[in-house]
Amino acid sequence: MSSIPPWAGWALPLAAVAAGWLGYGWKGLALASTVIAFWLLLQFSRALRVLRDAAGRPKGQVPNAVMLNAQIEHGMRLPQMLKLTRSLGEKLTAEHESFVWRDASGDAVFVELQGGRVTAWKLSRAPDGDVLPPREGGDAT
Repeated sequence: MSSIPPWAGWALPLAAVAAGWLGYGWKGLALASTVIAFWLLLQFSRALRVLRDAAGRPKGQVPNAVMLNAQIEHGMRLPQMLKLTRSLGEKLTAEHESFVWRDASGDAVFVELQGGRVTAWKLSRAPDGDVLPPREGGDAT
């Protein structure tokens, strides 16, 4: 999984502002500022869409925990996890960033995060034939 280094998040907009100023003066500065504001609005909209999708599903429920386990990668950010699961995880402890997602067959994926990034995860398979009953407040599908 590739990601942009944190310093690049600041360096790229500064380079755009500097290039705009040096190349076109105040008009270039206005264009660079507009492009940066548009990019920030796109990122905000994307984050809100992920949260809206996750809020519309039962907490801690996924269609298939085994598939989720196969798709998780070390260093994955929490918003990426929410986009992948389309569900808010069920928090396990108050002092650690530990979450669990379960499926209808009883399989569960336990995920630990540190600083908003996945550090460890574990798949827990249910014994054969055990199906969890629907959770209170969740849908029965």
